[in-house]
Amino acid sequence: MSGVLTGKRGLIMGVANDRSIAWGIAKAMAEAGADLAFTYQGEAFGKRLEPLAQSVGSDFMVDVDVTDDASLDTAFEQLSARWDSIDFVVHAIAYSDKAELTGRFLDTSRENFKNSMDISAYSFVEVARRAYPLMKDAGGTLLTLTYQGSNRVVPNYNVMGVAKAALESATRYLANDLGPEGIRVNAISPGPMKTLAGAAIGGARKTFKHTAQNAPMRDNATLEAVGGTAVYLASDAGACTTGEVIRVDGGFHVLGMPQQDNL
Repeated sequence: MSGVLTGKRGLIMGVANDRSIAWGIAKAMAEAGADLAFTYQGEAFGKRLEPLAQSVGSDFMVDVDVTDDASLDTAFEQLSARWDSIDFVVHAIAYSDKAELTGRFLDTSRENFKNSMDISAYSFVEVARRAYPLMKDAGGTLLTLTYQGSNRVVPNYNVMGVAKAALESATRYLANDLGPEGIRVNAISPGPMKTLAGAAIGGARKTFKHTAQNAPMRDNATLEAVGGTAVYLASDAGACTTGEVIRVDGGFHVLGMPQQDNL
């Protein structure tokens, strides 16, 4: 897919380290020719991000708190001062209290429910509202990340499953709102991956092993596979794909039960 994003510019939100799904996407997009800008939250994440951004030729990073309207406004003002238009945004932002990602969903606190929904789902709406005016003429692409815990019960995923369900619904509504302006809105749903966010979920190692043993492809998703999917969606080849949840999980989502050898 070399060169398919040449001349396109976009914003990557949510790179935590070099094992982040957002980084896999950023790397693939850079290799496809895109120019990138990045957001991060807090000094510690900024220090991790800087050498990664530099490795793909980017010198534009901005600190953003997606729960703060003023912070989001400032970030997009800086982005618009840098570039008069953008072609895509990758929203890879989610959060829940780690203490509530074990045990029962029934025990979710009101405070963590609201915070998880705000950061993991509503922030995509706030980002879209600020990004679409910069997607001029030829339109653009908004991408977010979800997980199958949105529509199937995954032990310990708890409130994040509810938040991802809201995020997927928001994706469809945003796709309908922005379609007339040539803007596509899609979500990518990888299987479990060994990321900083994934490690916060109770039993993550067992889940990773289970899906690798039972998925039709007998493996979990890779950063390269997710990155390639994002490149396709942001490229001209994805011009008629919107409102979708694209699964990159080795086919695990099609199963009704584990493989016979693992029953």
